[in-house]
Amino acid sequence: MADAKTCVALLLGDVCGQPGSRALFIGLHTLVKEYRADVVVVNGENAANGFGLSASLMDQFFALGISVITSGNHIWQQDDLRLLLDSEKRLLRPANYPPQAPGHGSVVVDIKNYKVAVLNLQGRQSMPSIDCPFRVGLDQVQRLKKQTPIILVDFHAENSEEKEALAFHLDGKVSAVVGTHTHVQTADEKILPGKTAYITDLGLCGPSASVIGSDPSVSIAKQLTQMPLRTEIADTAPLLQGVCITIDAVSGQALCIERFSRLYDI
Repeated sequence: MADAKTCVALLLGDVCGQPGSRALFIGLHTLVKEYRADVVVVNGENAANGFGLSASLMDQFFALGISVITSGNHIWQQDDLRLLLDSEKRLLRPANYPPQAPGHGSVVVDIKNYKVAVLNLQGRQSMPSIDCPFRVGLDQVQRLKKQTPIILVDFHAENSEEKEALAFHLDGKVSAVVGTHTHVQTADEKILPGKTAYITDLGLCGPSASVIGSDPSVSIAKQLTQMPLRTEIADTAPLLQGVCITIDAVSGQALCIERFSRLYDI
């Protein structure tokens, strides 16, 4: 619950296809009201039928009250969005892509009487080989610290060891490190010794009966045939998964983290 000296942040997992967008439209307002959230961060890189984010969906998400949209390796797949990566400050791509890539990896937004920084990083284990998220992340955090003590980090990565290592690398320097990308919510939410909130993966905003958002029959066929079949988003009841983190607005330290998973049977 928010008060004058705390910031309440809702961080939601990867939005996957139309079911994920539908879940946001149906359930986000209630979640914000329930948790009295001040800031909402959503990873939108799979919203456009599983691959990237369209400009129209971005506008709809911001209209819902989402504060910042983070992303990952699929952010480059919708042509109309690439044109907005430089101009729309609330839309992030991972900060450890080369500087020649369009867009930016962090933003500071004004929330009530304080500022909140959001930093987007991408892992390298079983992912494209880009710059070091540990080095770039620390450099970015040191820069953002000059503007605000409240820093939220979305680490879009495949490997759990890499995610946990980055969290301890930034422990005490940021308010939260949350993992995205695997679409499977983990049950390891915790406050680290330096008062940084952590979870290995926020989970999925998308179809509930699915294989990481995909139609199970297609996923099974890919395993049986080893053919590069195109992924199809499952059309099942949607869910919203993520965490609510309460942060001391003065120190930036996390006070508590609560995991949630809400199913909308429609």
